[in-house]
Amino acid sequence: MKPELPKVRVLIVDDSALARRAIRDALSGDAEIEVVGDARDAYVARDLILALQPDVITLDLEMPRMDGLTFLKILQEHHPVPVVVVSSLTPAGSAKAMEALKAGALDVIGKPGGGRSLAEISRELVSHVKAVGRSRRVARRALPASEAVPPPAPAFGTGRFSPRRLIAIGASTGGVEALRYLLPRLPDGLPPIVVVQHIPATFSRIMAEHLDALCAFTVREAEDGDELRPGLCLVAPGDFHLALGRSGFGYRVRLTQSPPVHHCRPSVDILFRSAAEQAGEHAVAALLTGMGVDGAHGLQLLRAAGARTLAEAEESCVVFGMPQAAIKLDAAEQIVPLPRIPQAILKMLSQPVRKGI
Repeated sequence: MKPELPKVRVLIVDDSALARRAIRDALSGDAEIEVVGDARDAYVARDLILALQPDVITLDLEMPRMDGLTFLKILQEHHPVPVVVVSSLTPAGSAKAMEALKAGALDVIGKPGGGRSLAEISRELVSHVKAVGRSRRVARRALPASEAVPPPAPAFGTGRFSPRRLIAIGASTGGVEALRYLLPRLPDGLPPIVVVQHIPATFSRIMAEHLDALCAFTVREAEDGDELRPGLCLVAPGDFHLALGRSGFGYRVRLTQSPPVHHCRPSVDILFRSAAEQAGEHAVAALLTGMGVDGAHGLQLLRAAGARTLAEAEESCVVFGMPQAAIKLDAAEQIVPLPRIPQAILKMLSQPVRKGI
């Protein structure tokens, strides 16, 4: 019999008493979570963090006296604690959420709105808080300014790769920071890149714009019918699955709102499965940090089809769930820590295409 895990101890920080009550009710309904306190502003939160030593903090970004983003930066500098942002994801709110992830938050969850039910958001909040709390990790510390955006790698000639080559990447919790590290370290001129990151609906465009500013190639949110081309990275929009169809010798994007897979939309498995069917041995696929099992079966299908596959190693994951599930299925040809993934992808692209297993 496995020993009982200690409860994940959570502090709620939000200026709205109604929001604090709703978050408390959602979290308290799970036997593996203990809400140890709540705070209406950053100053009360500071004292409670020192007194209660929570495993996880849920943090609103719009607060009086000191906004959540400022508090987060101070917290990560002086008393790092895993933080899940729970905030309104309007376009302006999404931009602040992106800044929060850059400052050290591990995940972002939108407050009710946009057609999502309270039950759906409550389930998401519980699962994310438990995953972050169990990982016992804080965000990767920010790189020094001189290293945050590396000098561009030498571009590859546009005719070097077959038009059927493709790079597919999936991630969840901790994935935004992982993508901020990985993508700027890839050169221009590579085959098209497609990314599924579990992300709120209003946040994907902001993330794509942020990544575009960092990368040598174009990064943007995918639209239905987009044709993939070298030097282009497409990010699945929040609340839409992204699958690939053939278009001549290349590929075209298909966006759908079919039911969630593993409670996720977009789903990494949807992307990976379509890549296995359409690209097969011409694909290179990477499954990065994230909770749950989404992407594991799809990576297995890709490897069976002859694709080159890798999973992020536990040592660099914020949450090891998705890569671990893939490793258990023997879906990952290589298990690689994040700092070595850019070079691993380039090496895989340079290797001869092989037939499926």
